[in-house]
Amino acid sequence: MTSKLWLALGASYGFLAVALGAFGAHALKARLTPDLLAVWKTGVEYHFYHALALLAVGLLARQLQPSGALTAAGVCFALGVLVFSGSLYALALSGVRVLGAVTPFGGLLFLVGWACLVRVAVKS
Repeated sequence: MTSKLWLALGASYGFLAVALGAFGAHALKARLTPDLLAVWKTGVEYHFYHALALLAVGLLARQLQPSGALTAAGVCFALGVLVFSGSLYALALSGVRVLGAVTPFGGLLFLVGWACLVRVAVKS
């Protein structure tokens, strides 16, 4: 995968995280209970952190030789946002608590992504 893809995906995820954060702060504040609003906020925070991580993957991809570990980090971060933050967004909007059972799988993807970046750092 190219550095341009990771940079574009990171920037897109960052844009979406800001938009969803504003949506939560303005449109959902009066509609959600405080605990569900906190769930939404957690989804936005991790979404944004990993948008930045994708930007880092894109910048590293420009500087380093192609690497399976770097590609795996990007894939894990991208999918982790969809699974982790997506499940929290769905939980907050629906109130269906069982959706929270999916969230740890996204967290695991984040952990694997960071472990892959450790490998990239050690091997470069």
